Amino acid sequence: MFEKLQRAFWKALTPDLIAETVVAPAQGLLSTEVLSALGGVDNLKSQQHVALTRVRVQLQDAGRLDAQALKAAGVAGVMVLTGGVVHLLTGL
Repeated sequence: MFEKLQRAFWKALTPDLIAETVVAPAQGLLSTEVLSALGGVDNLKSQQHVALTRVRVQLQDAGRLDAQALKAAGVAGVMVLTGGVVHLLTGL
């Protein structure tokens, strides 16, 4: 219950949030350069827009992530979390 209330509170404070929908990797929210830097389409479990400027990606193998290639592809920031979850700051 508290977690739902906390999530609703943060959504109210951040107007750039969009609906939480998980997209299959084949549908393509990301460019081909970013996908290859993440280890290819076969390395993605899911991808989801968190906000207008952020994408949450879950990877099969986080070791295949190439941070330098992501920067070269135009990703402003990368945050790697446990469980193969990666947050990408895609722009303003």
